[in-house]
Amino acid sequence: MIRNLIFDMGEVLLHFDRAYFIRRLGISGADANLLMDQVFYSLEWVLLDRGAMEDPEAIESICRRLPEHLHPAVEALVSHWDEPILPVAGMEELIGECKALGYPVYLLSNASLRQHDYWNRIPGSAYFDGKLISADVKLLKPQPEIYHLLYERFQIRPEESFFIDDSPNNIEGAYQTGMPGFVFRGDVKALRNRLRALGLPVKI
Repeated sequence: MIRNLIFDMGEVLLHFDRAYFIRRLGISGADANLLMDQVFYSLEWVLLDRGAMEDPEAIESICRRLPEHLHPAVEALVSHWDEPILPVAGMEELIGECKALGYPVYLLSNASLRQHDYWNRIPGSAYFDGKLISADVKLLKPQPEIYHLLYERFQIRPEESFFIDDSPNNIEGAYQTGMPGFVFRGDVKALRNRLRALGLPVKI
């Protein structure tokens, strides 16, 4: 029986659209490709999520290998991608409904230390009973240690919990520690159907 719901953040609660973040800076072509590769798919981005680096250090490091005209864009992408937040339609309502039905909800997210600055601006964040952020604990999904820490910190059983994440690897990591899950692809109706099949009396 499912008693707890665990949610990822990016592409579950909010859209994390890397290409859009670059486009809204008015950058395209080769410069856009360069920023995609050197910012979002960089070692620095992973280190931010692991809590091994903070924004100023990451920005300085990335800028050392990019032309000067792209330096303002690096700062914007690292420290201001969340302005504004782009919520996933229908997710706030679903989380509120689950909470009203008596199901505790928790966040498990790979995110930098700055997550705490924008968390309250994410629609639905007020419903959460707790959160575990990778940078705070120096662990990343799908490392098994981060799932075990989640269970320990919030005193929940993996077999009684259900994890919603957009990454198959992260869902597989949860399965390996005993927690079932659902790979979310932006379809809240499909998620509602899955939760209903598990016995949660959510609306369809």
